[in-house]
Amino acid sequence: MDQDKDTTTSKAETQDEILLAALKLFVDQGYFNTSLTDIAQTAGIQSTSALYQYFISKQTIAAKLYGSILDSLNISVDDIRRRNQKPSEQLRGIVDLLFKLTDEAPEIMQFLLLVKIKDILPEQKPLLETAPFVKIIKIIQTGIKAGEIRNLDPVLVFSHFFGIINHTLVLVLNGALDKKADAYQSQTWLAAWHTIAKK
Repeated sequence: MDQDKDTTTSKAETQDEILLAALKLFVDQGYFNTSLTDIAQTAGIQSTSALYQYFISKQTIAAKLYGSILDSLNISVDDIRRRNQKPSEQLRGIVDLLFKLTDEAPEIMQFLLLVKIKDILPEQKPLLETAPFVKIIKIIQTGIKAGEIRNLDPVLVFSHFFGIINHTLVLVLNGALDKKADAYQSQTWLAAWHTIAKK
């Protein structure tokens, strides 16, 4: 029984190593320039055939990686919503999270912001239809009803607000801004919030 548990743990750990290796390679050299052999070598797996015990294709790896990132983001958005009452506070919590991830887990943010997911995973839902982003749109709708946010189409509000946030983070990730994301967080929040706040 314990041996089965160890095997399951070992398999899960190996899958995580494969996903981390794939994330690094997809971000560094691009999805289409990354082979299964590259992923196997980076993950410390002896051969591509051994990789098939865990994932049947490169696209399966990308789908699992993308799903894992969205699941983590979804859990974080739920936590932020629980801890903060006002929509403005919830949006601030989400912005804080994105800036923290940019500094602490830049490859995850590069995967989310720079990789064209539709090219890799054409069957995936559009980003705004995934669970964490549906919840963010709901936060915006609540903010509009509460009179905190201007009465515009919620998707337009999302676009204005996160356009500023995401553009700043991309500038940090590609080195156009030379400090850590944290250095730009307050001014970026103010710029983004002023575009949607009800005056």
